[in-house]
Amino acid sequence: MRHYLPAPLRFGLAALTLAIAAAVLGLCGAYQYLQPALPDVAAIRDIRLQVPLRVYSRDGKLIAQFGEQRRIPLSFEALPKQMVNAVLAAEDDRFFQHSGVDYPGLARAIVRHLISGEKGEGGSTITMQLTRGIFLSPEKSYRRKLQEIFLTLRIEQQFSKQEILALYMNKMFLGQRAYGVGAASEVYFGKTVDQLDLPQIALIAGTFRLPSRDNPVANPELAKHRRSYVLRRMREKNFITAEEQQAADASPVESKLHGPAVEVEAPYIAEMVRADLYNRLGTDAYTAGYEVVTTLDSRLQSSAVRSVRAALVEYDQRHGYRGPSGRVTVPAQSNETEWSKLLEDFPERGGLHPALIRSVEERSVVAWSRAHGRINLPWTGLSWARAPLPDGGVGPALQRASDVLSVGDIVYVAQERSGSWRMVQVPEAQGAFVAMDPQDGGISALVGGFDYFSSNFNRAVQAKRQPGSAFKPFLYSAALEHGFTPASVINDAPLVIEDPSLEAAWRPQNNTREFRGPMRLREALVRSRNLVSIRVMHALGPAYTTKYIERFGFPAESLPRNLTLALGTAQVSPLDMASAYSVFANGGYRVTPYYIDRILGPDGGTVYESQPRIVCRECVEPPPDPNEMINVSADAPAPATVDERSWGGLSYLPEKLIAPPSISPQNDFLMTDMMADVVRRGTAVRAMQLKRSDLAGKTGTTNDRRDAWFCGYNSQLVGAAWVGFDQERSLGPGEEGSRTALPMWIYFMNDALQGVPELRRPPPPGLVTMRISADSGLAARPGEPNAIFETFMAGHLPAEAQGEGNPGDGTSPSEQSSDEPIF
Repeated sequence: MRHYLPAPLRFGLAALTLAIAAAVLGLCGAYQYLQPALPDVAAIRDIRLQVPLRVYSRDGKLIAQFGEQRRIPLSFEALPKQMVNAVLAAEDDRFFQHSGVDYPGLARAIVRHLISGEKGEGGSTITMQLTRGIFLSPEKSYRRKLQEIFLTLRIEQQFSKQEILALYMNKMFLGQRAYGVGAASEVYFGKTVDQLDLPQIALIAGTFRLPSRDNPVANPELAKHRRSYVLRRMREKNFITAEEQQAADASPVESKLHGPAVEVEAPYIAEMVRADLYNRLGTDAYTAGYEVVTTLDSRLQSSAVRSVRAALVEYDQRHGYRGPSGRVTVPAQSNETEWSKLLEDFPERGGLHPALIRSVEERSVVAWSRAHGRINLPWTGLSWARAPLPDGGVGPALQRASDVLSVGDIVYVAQERSGSWRMVQVPEAQGAFVAMDPQDGGISALVGGFDYFSSNFNRAVQAKRQPGSAFKPFLYSAALEHGFTPASVINDAPLVIEDPSLEAAWRPQNNTREFRGPMRLREALVRSRNLVSIRVMHALGPAYTTKYIERFGFPAESLPRNLTLALGTAQVSPLDMASAYSVFANGGYRVTPYYIDRILGPDGGTVYESQPRIVCRECVEPPPDPNEMINVSADAPAPATVDERSWGGLSYLPEKLIAPPSISPQNDFLMTDMMADVVRRGTAVRAMQLKRSDLAGKTGTTNDRRDAWFCGYNSQLVGAAWVGFDQERSLGPGEEGSRTALPMWIYFMNDALQGVPELRRPPPPGLVTMRISADSGLAARPGEPNAIFETFMAGHLPAEAQGEGNPGDGTSPSEQSSDEPIF
């Protein structure tokens, strides 16, 4: 017995079948029509996500990031599981089940459109959103929707679900210039994605829908509602418990922007890298995902920043209190929020925090800081604030805190290592510091000023200033090469120089305005005697002296061709000085400063690697191997150059990688020994607090105390410190290299050399140590009471006490020392 469907039902089924067939045929036709214009989805593999330039220290810590779009690409394996769950719950919980198109969802979207008459994006899966973001315009049309569907199906065929999800979570815009969850984590929370907690994960997952509107910076309230939705969906999918949902929903929404998670404060070197990469690559430097590894050591860089700031604050406080940075009226019933608003116009400067004075006691003050809240300033942190005097000194000691502070004053504060707080002021003077590895020229630390964000002028590199007496070691090295010895006796006496180019005769002075008569060259360097230096350079001649000093890397145009060079009138930067002192530190070899160790391309491969010249005293090319010379005809090609070989237990490097000698090992040893005396008992004796015997260096102070320097080293590290004003003026009475710049170097070396064993180079061959008269510098007679030991180059030994011809009589052998004008 046959059963027949009612006619209306049969008609309906037939109509539905025809409709489905027509739809399938229509889709096939649409595909054939649109297929030629569809892009190749395989191009996704070659898509270059705009990834910013990142700069790192040598030990892998982030220094800076450059680029408008902030993106941190992550592999699927690097995505936290709860982040994946949150995105799936919020955007496409059937992602791993469907084929790319959620047909039920798409059908619901079509019905909504037919009812409302408005075109929308409903029914979009994660793959469809990715398709739109990569290949299609934001236009809303049936044609574009069909293209989206066809491309989505292609993507699902050619890529795994994990690849699609990783690309989606890296590609999509999430507000505030952040692309992908890695960058969003950094922008909104200052964390890496693996450090986020559940409320933060849910908040980021909630920004995928409308990132410009729903992000916590643009609209914290909407972001919180969207976060609640994500948490509810995660609970419905059993990704979290009810307790976790409740706790996360109750947490506050953070609504401020964070910079990249910078781990090392080195903005001056970061700008040097940015400029270098831009010159090499153009705008691609900011978008192609390059990474630059610098030579900076993060520990040494942090110490250099602290040392520069500490030295400048100490100098500033020696010259009195200039008054508060601002004054405001504090309402009687105001609260912490209002206090913070009163501080908005006063930014942090160089690690110094603005603070509002809330109450003033007899010898203490209570202040409010946005970063630290309530702060107690004890008398020890206030009593320095004496009135500045016109001569650079300070007025009488304070008796009470109210002598200088009132409620409503805005001042700067800093926390000392002991934990106590101190009132400070942003220094007007500036400073710079450069530390270098003397063995290859790698810059270990560089600070170009007190605060980069107040002034990005890089004084470590761009400021050309006179080095004063810190330049004398190069002159003395020239003297040793010319036949002088550490025992040569030079007259420290008044000198008059007539020069037709000057309006009046030049009468150079020692810093102390005193004269000590004849003295040995070693003592003249230890005591930094200007008149001795001028006489030495006169004996050598300006032409010989400047040519010799060029060996240390100074450009010829920076060196004046006259006797003022003996007092350090060259125009040099702290980087120039650190580089030049590296010759003394490494045994006499010229190294070139560099700060980029390597550049990594977008694929992580090395596209550039530095090849600095390295100090290698034992590096010599091995002789030809006789076995390699057998049956080699004249027409045979030359054997390939071997860049690194082992011969006789020594490492062989090609010539291009070996630092060339600049001065002789004997000259270098004597100069280092003389500068070690500067530290042991001379103008840099304060450095003896480091309790090391392997330090050497020289202080420098220019005319009218406009610049203060100290350049010092051991065989492993060189440091050059400078203090001065950008608009040149005197640093004030008593401010010299030993008091103003040397502390900066000491603070740095105290940190840098912790745990580093002392290492003193043994004397090279060609040196002779003998007893001399401390008065005459000549060889001591047997039993002479005032005898000391001195070291000489072989061939430059002092004469016997009764002998003559010693070049240490004050001039070259052909000239005599005199107080008469030498021009």
